[in-house]
Amino acid sequence: MTNEQHNKNNPGWRNREEKRCTLVGMTSDVCLSALKIMTGVLGHSSAILADGIHSISDTVTDALVYAMVRLSGKGVDERYRYGRGKYETLAAFLISIILVVVALGLMTEGVQDVWAALQGETLQRPHNIALIVGLIAVMVKEGLYQYTRLKGKKTGSSALKAYAWHHRADALSTAATLLGVAGAMFLGERWRVLDPIAAVAVSVLILVLAYRLGRPAVEELLEVSLPQDEQDKISSIVTATPGVKAFHNLRTRRNGNLRVVDMHVKVDGDLTVNRSHEITRQIERQLTEALGEVMTNIHVEPYHGTNDCEKAHGVQPDSVETQNLASPTRE
Repeated sequence: MTNEQHNKNNPGWRNREEKRCTLVGMTSDVCLSALKIMTGVLGHSSAILADGIHSISDTVTDALVYAMVRLSGKGVDERYRYGRGKYETLAAFLISIILVVVALGLMTEGVQDVWAALQGETLQRPHNIALIVGLIAVMVKEGLYQYTRLKGKKTGSSALKAYAWHHRADALSTAATLLGVAGAMFLGERWRVLDPIAAVAVSVLILVLAYRLGRPAVEELLEVSLPQDEQDKISSIVTATPGVKAFHNLRTRRNGNLRVVDMHVKVDGDLTVNRSHEITRQIERQLTEALGEVMTNIHVEPYHGTNDCEKAHGVQPDSVETQNLASPTRE
Protein backbone atom coordinates (compact mmCIF):
# COMPACT_ATOMS: atom_id res chain seq x y z
CA MET A 1 0.00 0.00 0.00
CA THR A 2 1.40 3.43 -0.95
CA ASN A 3 1.76 6.30 1.54
CA GLU A 4 -1.10 8.12 -0.17
CA GLN A 5 -3.39 5.09 0.20
CA HIS A 6 -2.32 4.68 3.82
CA ASN A 7 -3.10 8.32 4.60
CA LYS A 8 -6.44 8.14 2.78
CA ASN A 9 -7.41 5.15 4.92
CA ASN A 10 -6.34 6.93 8.13
CA PRO A 11 -9.43 8.67 9.62
CA GLY A 12 -7.35 10.82 11.97
CA TRP A 13 -5.12 12.20 9.21
CA ARG A 14 -8.09 12.82 6.92
CA ASN A 15 -10.05 14.64 9.62
CA ARG A 16 -7.10 16.91 10.40
CA GLU A 17 -6.77 17.78 6.71
CA GLU A 18 -10.51 18.51 6.50
CA LYS A 19 -10.45 20.82 9.53
CA ARG A 20 -7.34 22.65 8.31
CA CYS A 21 -8.86 23.19 4.87
CA THR A 22 -12.15 24.45 6.36
CA LEU A 23 -10.35 26.91 8.64
CA VAL A 24 -8.47 28.34 5.64
CA GLY A 25 -11.76 28.89 3.84
CA MET A 26 -13.44 30.38 6.90
CA THR A 27 -10.65 32.89 7.49
CA SER A 28 -10.64 33.92 3.83
CA ASP A 29 -14.41 34.36 3.71
CA VAL A 30 -14.47 36.57 6.82
CA CYS A 31 -11.79 38.83 5.34
CA LEU A 32 -13.49 38.97 1.92
CA SER A 33 -16.87 39.81 3.47
CA ALA A 34 -15.43 42.76 5.38
CA LEU A 35 -13.47 43.99 2.34
CA LYS A 36 -16.48 43.79 -0.01
CA ILE A 37 -18.87 45.55 2.36
CA MET A 38 -16.39 48.36 3.02
CA THR A 39 -15.72 48.71 -0.71
CA GLY A 40 -19.42 48.71 -1.56
CA VAL A 41 -20.07 51.57 0.85
CA LEU A 42 -17.01 53.68 -0.02
CA GLY A 43 -17.00 52.84 -3.74
CA HIS A 44 -20.73 53.48 -4.31
CA SER A 45 -21.26 49.98 -5.69
CA SER A 46 -24.52 48.36 -4.68
CA ALA A 47 -23.47 45.20 -6.55
CA ILE A 48 -20.27 44.78 -4.53
CA LEU A 49 -22.12 45.64 -1.32
CA ALA A 50 -24.76 42.98 -2.05
CA ASP A 51 -22.00 40.49 -2.90
CA GLY A 52 -20.32 41.30 0.41
CA ILE A 53 -23.53 40.70 2.32
CA HIS A 54 -23.93 37.44 0.41
CA SER A 55 -20.39 36.50 1.43
CA ILE A 56 -21.45 36.66 5.07
CA SER A 57 -23.53 33.55 4.38
CA ASP A 58 -20.30 31.86 3.33
CA THR A 59 -19.02 32.09 6.90
CA VAL A 60 -22.18 30.31 8.04
CA THR A 61 -21.44 27.56 5.52
CA ASP A 62 -17.83 27.44 6.73
CA ALA A 63 -18.98 27.02 10.32
CA LEU A 64 -21.43 24.32 9.24
CA VAL A 65 -18.78 22.35 7.37
CA TYR A 66 -16.30 22.69 10.22
CA ALA A 67 -18.86 21.47 12.77
CA MET A 68 -19.81 18.47 10.61
CA VAL A 69 -16.17 17.60 9.96
CA ARG A 70 -15.41 17.67 13.69
CA LEU A 71 -18.38 15.42 14.40
CA SER A 72 -17.48 12.97 11.63
CA GLY A 73 -13.94 12.69 13.01
CA LYS A 74 -15.01 11.36 16.41
CA GLY A 75 -15.08 7.84 15.04
CA VAL A 76 -16.86 4.77 16.39
CA ASP A 77 -18.42 4.51 19.83
CA GLU A 78 -21.26 2.62 21.51
CA ARG A 79 -23.90 4.83 19.90
CA TYR A 80 -22.34 5.16 16.44
CA ARG A 81 -21.16 1.65 15.64
CA TYR A 82 -20.63 2.55 11.97
CA GLY A 83 -18.90 5.83 12.80
CA ARG A 84 -20.13 9.35 12.06
CA GLY A 85 -19.35 9.51 8.34
CA LYS A 86 -22.93 10.50 7.50
CA TYR A 87 -22.27 13.91 9.09
CA GLU A 88 -20.06 14.68 6.08
CA THR A 89 -22.84 13.56 3.76
CA LEU A 90 -25.32 15.74 5.64
CA ALA A 91 -22.94 18.69 5.29
CA ALA A 92 -22.75 18.17 1.52
CA PHE A 93 -26.56 18.00 1.34
CA LEU A 94 -26.99 21.18 3.40
CA ILE A 95 -24.44 23.00 1.24
CA SER A 96 -26.44 22.05 -1.84
CA ILE A 97 -29.58 23.47 -0.20
CA ILE A 98 -27.72 26.69 0.63
CA LEU A 99 -26.59 26.94 -3.00
CA VAL A 100 -30.19 26.54 -4.18
CA VAL A 101 -31.36 29.33 -1.85
CA VAL A 102 -28.51 31.61 -2.94
CA ALA A 103 -29.17 30.88 -6.63
CA LEU A 104 -32.88 31.59 -6.33
CA GLY A 105 -32.13 34.82 -4.47
CA LEU A 106 -29.68 35.95 -7.17
CA MET A 107 -32.14 35.00 -9.90
CA THR A 108 -35.02 36.89 -8.30
CA GLU A 109 -32.92 39.99 -7.70
CA GLY A 110 -31.46 39.81 -11.21
CA VAL A 111 -34.86 39.53 -12.89
CA GLN A 112 -36.15 42.48 -10.86
CA ASP A 113 -33.14 44.60 -11.83
CA VAL A 114 -33.50 43.70 -15.51
CA TRP A 115 -37.14 44.69 -15.39
CA ALA A 116 -36.28 47.96 -13.64
CA ALA A 117 -33.64 48.75 -16.30
CA LEU A 118 -36.17 48.04 -19.05
CA GLN A 119 -38.49 50.55 -17.38
CA GLY A 120 -35.82 53.23 -17.72
CA GLU A 121 -34.22 53.17 -14.29
CA THR A 122 -30.55 54.30 -14.30
CA LEU A 123 -27.95 52.65 -12.08
CA GLN A 124 -25.17 54.60 -10.37
CA ARG A 125 -21.65 54.33 -11.78
CA PRO A 126 -19.37 52.44 -9.35
CA HIS A 127 -15.93 53.67 -8.25
CA ASN A 128 -12.76 52.08 -9.66
CA ILE A 129 -11.99 50.44 -6.31
CA ALA A 130 -15.04 48.22 -6.76
CA LEU A 131 -13.46 46.72 -9.88
CA ILE A 132 -10.15 46.09 -8.11
CA VAL A 133 -11.75 44.43 -5.09
CA GLY A 134 -13.95 42.34 -7.38
CA LEU A 135 -10.89 41.03 -9.23
CA ILE A 136 -9.15 40.19 -5.94
CA ALA A 137 -12.26 38.37 -4.69
CA VAL A 138 -12.55 36.27 -7.86
CA MET A 139 -8.89 35.24 -7.70
CA VAL A 140 -9.08 34.38 -3.99
CA LYS A 141 -12.26 32.31 -4.36
CA GLU A 142 -10.95 30.48 -7.41
CA GLY A 143 -7.75 29.76 -5.50
CA LEU A 144 -9.79 28.42 -2.59
CA TYR A 145 -11.75 26.22 -5.01
CA GLN A 146 -8.56 24.69 -6.44
CA TYR A 147 -7.03 24.20 -2.98
CA THR A 148 -10.17 22.65 -1.48
CA ARG A 149 -10.83 20.48 -4.55
CA LEU A 150 -7.33 19.00 -4.33
CA LYS A 151 -7.72 18.38 -0.60
CA GLY A 152 -11.10 16.75 -1.20
CA LYS A 153 -9.61 14.50 -3.86
CA LYS A 154 -6.63 13.66 -1.68
CA THR A 155 -8.72 12.78 1.39
CA GLY A 156 -11.78 11.41 -0.43
CA SER A 157 -13.99 13.75 1.63
CA SER A 158 -17.45 14.37 0.17
CA ALA A 159 -17.85 17.41 2.43
CA LEU A 160 -14.67 19.04 1.08
CA LYS A 161 -15.67 18.27 -2.51
CA ALA A 162 -19.00 20.00 -1.94
CA TYR A 163 -17.25 22.84 -0.11
CA ALA A 164 -14.93 23.31 -3.08
CA TRP A 165 -17.86 23.78 -5.45
CA HIS A 166 -19.32 26.30 -3.03
CA HIS A 167 -16.12 28.33 -3.46
CA ARG A 168 -16.43 27.97 -7.24
CA ALA A 169 -20.06 29.16 -7.10
CA ASP A 170 -18.95 32.22 -5.11
CA ALA A 171 -16.21 32.92 -7.65
CA LEU A 172 -18.74 32.78 -10.48
CA SER A 173 -21.17 34.97 -8.57
CA THR A 174 -18.48 37.59 -7.95
CA ALA A 175 -17.35 37.34 -11.59
CA ALA A 176 -20.91 38.13 -12.69
CA THR A 177 -20.96 41.09 -10.32
CA LEU A 178 -17.58 42.17 -11.68
CA LEU A 179 -18.87 41.97 -15.23
CA GLY A 180 -21.77 44.21 -14.33
CA VAL A 181 -19.49 46.66 -12.55
CA ALA A 182 -17.12 46.80 -15.55
CA GLY A 183 -20.03 47.31 -17.92
CA ALA A 184 -21.44 50.07 -15.75
CA MET A 185 -18.05 51.79 -15.63
CA PHE A 186 -16.94 51.60 -19.27
CA LEU A 187 -19.90 50.92 -21.59
CA GLY A 188 -22.33 53.62 -20.59
CA GLU A 189 -25.64 53.73 -18.79
CA ARG A 190 -27.68 51.44 -21.03
CA TRP A 191 -25.15 48.61 -20.66
CA ARG A 192 -25.44 48.55 -16.88
CA VAL A 193 -28.17 45.96 -17.36
CA LEU A 194 -25.32 43.46 -17.93
CA ASP A 195 -24.98 43.15 -14.17
CA PRO A 196 -28.41 41.58 -13.50
CA ILE A 197 -28.35 39.57 -16.74
CA ALA A 198 -25.04 37.98 -15.74
CA ALA A 199 -26.40 37.35 -12.25
CA VAL A 200 -29.36 35.42 -13.68
CA ALA A 201 -27.05 33.34 -15.89
CA VAL A 202 -24.78 32.50 -12.95
CA SER A 203 -27.77 31.62 -10.75
CA VAL A 204 -28.79 28.97 -13.29
CA LEU A 205 -25.24 27.54 -13.24
CA ILE A 206 -25.27 27.48 -9.43
CA LEU A 207 -28.56 25.55 -9.50
CA VAL A 208 -26.89 22.96 -11.74
CA LEU A 209 -23.95 22.72 -9.32
CA ALA A 210 -26.35 22.33 -6.39
CA TYR A 211 -28.04 19.42 -8.16
CA ARG A 212 -24.70 17.76 -8.88
CA LEU A 213 -23.74 18.04 -5.20
CA GLY A 214 -27.11 17.24 -3.70
CA ARG A 215 -28.00 14.13 -5.69
CA PRO A 216 -25.12 11.89 -4.49
CA ALA A 217 -25.61 13.16 -0.93
CA VAL A 218 -29.29 12.22 -1.00
CA GLU A 219 -28.47 8.84 -2.52
CA GLU A 220 -25.96 8.17 0.23
CA LEU A 221 -28.41 9.21 2.95
CA LEU A 222 -30.93 6.82 1.39
CA GLU A 223 -28.21 4.11 1.36
CA VAL A 224 -28.13 3.54 -2.37
CA SER A 225 -25.69 0.81 -3.42
CA LEU A 226 -22.14 1.65 -4.50
CA PRO A 227 -21.60 2.43 -8.21
CA GLN A 228 -21.70 -0.58 -10.49
CA ASP A 229 -17.99 -0.36 -11.31
CA GLU A 230 -17.13 -0.64 -7.61
CA GLN A 231 -19.52 -3.57 -7.20
CA ASP A 232 -17.86 -5.25 -10.18
CA LYS A 233 -14.48 -4.67 -8.57
CA ILE A 234 -15.72 -6.26 -5.34
CA SER A 235 -17.07 -9.24 -7.30
CA SER A 236 -13.79 -9.76 -9.14
CA ILE A 237 -11.77 -9.58 -5.90
CA VAL A 238 -13.97 -12.11 -4.11
CA THR A 239 -14.06 -14.40 -7.12
CA ALA A 240 -10.26 -14.43 -7.40
CA THR A 241 -9.70 -15.13 -3.70
CA PRO A 242 -8.35 -18.68 -3.19
CA GLY A 243 -10.77 -20.86 -1.25
CA VAL A 244 -13.94 -19.01 -2.27
CA LYS A 245 -16.38 -21.33 -4.06
CA ALA A 246 -19.22 -18.83 -4.45
CA PHE A 247 -20.73 -15.73 -2.87
CA HIS A 248 -24.14 -14.12 -2.79
CA ASN A 249 -26.32 -11.56 -1.01
CA LEU A 250 -23.85 -8.76 -1.76
CA ARG A 251 -25.05 -5.50 -0.23
CA THR A 252 -23.11 -2.22 -0.36
CA ARG A 253 -23.50 1.39 0.73
CA ARG A 254 -21.49 4.43 1.73
CA ASN A 255 -21.13 6.01 5.14
CA GLY A 256 -19.16 9.20 4.46
CA ASN A 257 -15.72 8.05 3.33
CA LEU A 258 -16.42 4.54 4.59
CA ARG A 259 -17.71 1.86 2.23
CA VAL A 260 -19.83 -0.78 3.94
CA VAL A 261 -19.85 -4.21 2.27
CA ASP A 262 -21.96 -7.17 3.42
CA MET A 263 -21.93 -10.57 1.73
CA HIS A 264 -22.24 -14.32 2.19
CA VAL A 265 -19.16 -16.29 1.11
CA LYS A 266 -19.26 -20.04 0.44
CA VAL A 267 -16.21 -22.20 1.11
CA ASP A 268 -15.43 -25.90 1.34
CA GLY A 269 -17.37 -27.23 4.33
CA ASP A 270 -14.35 -29.24 5.52
CA LEU A 271 -12.15 -26.17 6.05
CA THR A 272 -11.17 -25.26 9.59
CA VAL A 273 -12.52 -22.14 11.26
CA ASN A 274 -9.04 -20.62 11.17
CA ARG A 275 -8.70 -21.16 7.42
CA SER A 276 -12.19 -19.77 6.74
CA HIS A 277 -11.36 -16.72 8.84
CA GLU A 278 -8.11 -16.19 6.95
CA ILE A 279 -10.05 -16.22 3.66
CA THR A 280 -12.36 -13.46 4.91
CA ARG A 281 -9.37 -11.44 6.19
CA GLN A 282 -7.74 -11.70 2.78
CA ILE A 283 -10.91 -10.42 1.14
CA GLU A 284 -11.03 -7.49 3.59
CA ARG A 285 -7.40 -6.55 2.92
CA GLN A 286 -7.86 -6.64 -0.85
CA LEU A 287 -11.04 -4.58 -0.70
CA THR A 288 -9.30 -1.95 1.44
CA GLU A 289 -6.38 -1.73 -0.99
CA ALA A 290 -8.74 -1.42 -3.98
CA LEU A 291 -11.47 0.85 -2.60
CA GLY A 292 -10.07 2.67 0.42
CA GLU A 293 -11.55 2.50 3.92
CA VAL A 294 -13.99 -0.44 3.97
CA MET A 295 -16.12 -1.98 6.72
CA THR A 296 -17.02 -5.57 5.85
CA ASN A 297 -19.46 -8.07 7.28
CA ILE A 298 -18.75 -11.46 5.72
CA HIS A 299 -20.88 -14.47 6.61
CA VAL A 300 -19.20 -17.81 5.82
CA GLU A 301 -21.29 -20.75 4.58
CA PRO A 302 -20.38 -24.31 3.50
CA TYR A 303 -20.59 -24.84 -0.25
CA HIS A 304 -22.91 -27.71 -1.28
CA GLY A 305 -23.36 -26.87 -4.94
CA THR A 306 -26.24 -24.98 -6.45
CA ASN A 307 -29.50 -25.20 -4.46
CA ASP A 308 -33.07 -24.54 -5.57
CA CYS A 309 -32.97 -20.92 -4.45
CA GLU A 310 -29.89 -20.28 -6.56
CA LYS A 311 -31.46 -22.02 -9.57
CA ALA A 312 -34.46 -19.72 -9.26
CA HIS A 313 -32.11 -16.76 -9.73
CA GLY A 314 -30.43 -18.25 -12.78
CA VAL A 315 -27.13 -19.22 -11.15
CA GLN A 316 -25.33 -22.03 -12.91
CA PRO A 317 -23.52 -24.81 -11.01
CA ASP A 318 -19.93 -24.06 -9.90
CA SER A 319 -20.33 -20.37 -10.68
CA VAL A 320 -19.89 -17.37 -8.43
CA GLU A 321 -23.15 -15.70 -7.51
CA THR A 322 -23.28 -11.91 -7.67
CA GLN A 323 -26.86 -11.14 -6.69
CA ASN A 324 -27.78 -7.95 -4.83
CA LEU A 325 -30.71 -9.21 -2.77
CA ALA A 326 -32.59 -7.24 -0.15
CA SER A 327 -32.45 -10.07 2.40
CA PRO A 328 -30.15 -13.03 3.07
CA THR A 329 -30.63 -16.23 1.06
CA ARG A 330 -31.71 -19.08 3.26
CA GLU A 331 -30.80 -22.63 2.43
